[in-house]
Amino acid sequence: MLECDELCTFVGRHDRPLWIWLAMDRATRRIVGCFIGQRDAPGAFGLWQSLPTPYLDAVCHTDGLREYRSVVFGALHHIGGTQHIERFNATLRLRLAHLVRQSLSFSRQQANLETLVWLFLHRYNLSLP
Repeated sequence: MLECDELCTFVGRHDRPLWIWLAMDRATRRIVGCFIGQRDAPGAFGLWQSLPTPYLDAVCHTDGLREYRSVVFGALHHIGGTQHIERFNATLRLRLAHLVRQSLSFSRQQANLETLVWLFLHRYNLSLP
């Protein structure tokens, strides 16, 4: 089972929001998919493409954003039950100053933000038992 959600940040200027799409395995709490892009159907598809093959037929719990319906079909899509990924989003905001809303420490380039997020995700996954 997967939990999917997204987190907003800014790149370059405060009027250019960018979304970090995340997918978490509910059993192991590992982040198994990530995509950084806009909050639209191509963003949801980017998250779906980032998932490893065993997760493509897993039940996916989301927050009800309609863009998820374009990639997760029928009985595999459940709305609600996203507590663990929401908690992880709070951890990200707490530990990465670039993700705090209205912060002065936002990334000036998207590549820098992507590197920062990927390094944190890999370190987080390695820290799990």
